Amino acid sequence: MTSNAISEIWYTRCPVPTPVGLAAQLGYLEEGFRKEGVTLNSIIDSPDRAIRQSHFNHTLDWSFRHGGNVPPIRARSEGRKTRLVGITWTDEFQAIITLPQTGIKHTKDLKGRRFGIARRPEGIVDFMRATALKGLQSALSLEGLALGDVEIIDIALADSVLATQEGPSLFGLKRRQAYGEEIAALLRAEVDAIYVKGTAGISVANLIGAVQVVEFGFHPDPKIRINSGSPRVLTVDELLADERPDLVYRLLEAIYKASDWAEAHPDETRRFVAREAGATEEQVLAANGAEIHRHLGLGLEPGLVEAVGHYKDFLRDFGFLAADFDIADWVDRRHIDGFDARAVA
Repeated sequence: MTSNAISEIWYTRCPVPTPVGLAAQLGYLEEGFRKEGVTLNSIIDSPDRAIRQSHFNHTLDWSFRHGGNVPPIRARSEGRKTRLVGITWTDEFQAIITLPQTGIKHTKDLKGRRFGIARRPEGIVDFMRATALKGLQSALSLEGLALGDVEIIDIALADSVLATQEGPSLFGLKRRQAYGEEIAALLRAEVDAIYVKGTAGISVANLIGAVQVVEFGFHPDPKIRINSGSPRVLTVDELLADERPDLVYRLLEAIYKASDWAEAHPDETRRFVAREAGATEEQVLAANGAEIHRHLGLGLEPGLVEAVGHYKDFLRDFGFLAADFDIADWVDRRHIDGFDARAVA
């Protein structure tokens, strides 16, 4: 440990299955940092929009983040001094859906049809658009089709993603329902099909009695499954990584403890994930499968790093990055390697 004493750090995680979310709910994160005299502050739960923005652009010093990979990849491309210290791969439902009246039953039927993809205002990387675009590309590739074979229709959204946690339209909930605008466009027959994923995607598809054109979240080819949430990345800012590696150790310790707990408690894990995602246990089971408790680990194996690099290249090729960068330069193995060495000693 260095002489750089701090009393608090910031953290954030997406409302999706992550071992950081599980460790937070189990109290392991708070317990571990309390041993070092450090208080944890949640970025995403802050009432201050300027602080919440760091969930998407990683601007706060002394912070870490675990969740979807588009915002941290974009932040790195903008020159943010962050380190990739771990990767989690938890597969989830990914599908193209439509309505019965469109007559679309198979992926090949999408050729020449209107595919709706939401577009948010400038300011924060449009991760939902990037996700839908990659999902559509993956689905079409299964039938030898390409993006040019469909007509992509922009569904313009008036609000920034930061506004999804504000205003009377929340009706007392923590965040707005995902895919609302896309579903509205589908119901108004302005588009013929859309992409959805995760528990939110399962929920809205069920709500409107959608037709599932294709589901590929569990496809055997990992490059088909790769998207913003597959895999998810654990990133820390440079100050934390370099000056307080002991705190990164505490973070990894809490994560591995939560992962081990999950392996031994499948039913309780599903319940915790449902709480994290604002979903029901039934939706978690449908969206993530019965083995989700076995897929909340953390690693930096070559296959995981390659998957993040594959998606980074997709984001670069479709204009979602400020500049290209080398994934190998972003990966920081010191902490996981050091943790493993200490665990064995």
